[in-house]
Amino acid sequence: MLRYVLTAVLALSAAPAFANDSVAELGTGGLILSRSDAVSMQSEDLFISPEKVTVDYVFHNNIDKDVDAIVAFPMPDISGDPEEMPAIPEDQSDNFLGFEVTIDGVAAKPQLEQRVFALGIDIGADLKAQNVPFNPFGDAAKAALAQLPQAVADDWVNRGIIIEDTIDDSGGAKPNYAPFWQLRSTYWWRSTFPANKDVHVSHRYKPSVGGTSSVSFFFDGKFQGQYATYKTRYCMDDTFENAVRKAAKDDPDGYPRYNESRIAYILTTGGNWAAGTIGKFKLTVDKGNPKALVSFCGDNVKKVGPTTFEMTADDFYPEHDIDILLLEPLDSNGGAAN
Repeated sequence: MLRYVLTAVLALSAAPAFANDSVAELGTGGLILSRSDAVSMQSEDLFISPEKVTVDYVFHNNIDKDVDAIVAFPMPDISGDPEEMPAIPEDQSDNFLGFEVTIDGVAAKPQLEQRVFALGIDIGADLKAQNVPFNPFGDAAKAALAQLPQAVADDWVNRGIIIEDTIDDSGGAKPNYAPFWQLRSTYWWRSTFPANKDVHVSHRYKPSVGGTSSVSFFFDGKFQGQYATYKTRYCMDDTFENAVRKAAKDDPDGYPRYNESRIAYILTTGGNWAAGTIGKFKLTVDKGNPKALVSFCGDNVKKVGPTTFEMTADDFYPEHDIDILLLEPLDSNGGAAN
């Protein structure tokens, strides 16, 4: 099976004043096919917004016999780390991104494979034996860790499965344990691609949106901090930067009054199919709020609506992943402005 790596994107370092206000976006992408020598991606219509990601594909079987294959959607890896908080929707179920898929208009029922690792070792059997849920950021996992026998807790600390902290309450100091394992989840299903025919596949989910409660690359009246990294990653142009400067100038404290949001989409594996390219590619980015600022890399991007931007290409080779930066304006009370 062709595989691509989905790695949790680390929160970009900001100025010390902002560091505790940041959560990291999780990079998520599209579908993987267990074999690609016969099946090409005729088209991909990709829509990305802070609320949802939808992808409509047309795949074509180029040979004279049916192809039976496994299609998979890897969820982003989640690593338990109290120092690194990823942006995960409030839904704490296994399907925390609300992933849905249809094949030729019929809803598919994918199976879920989950594995957990600590120091590269599969520890699923250990967690199951102690009735500890796999999601390291779920409340149920933390509650289960509090009930671990002391001998098990000591063993897990030594093996890098959990880490120990000490909390102090009215009863005095007592040990507290936090997950330190990595959860790897993949939805998969069996699919048939009929000989010399198209297959339409659509899927949707809620993206992991990282953010910072400020503009982390502009403070003290100038661009600094991770500005150089941001400029390259999000292709910030003069128009975008001038809008940030103006927002800072208009604020009595000299700071641009925006919340920062980040979305990552892994696109590069679109080149792994039979033709090596995407026949017809369309990307639509919706910033949601007409007053928000948005910046991302792309060729011949056009504004097609009050909040939407579009890019199209033929025989498109996805050389880079998609990283989107959104700056959401704040009202006088610090809340999102309408």
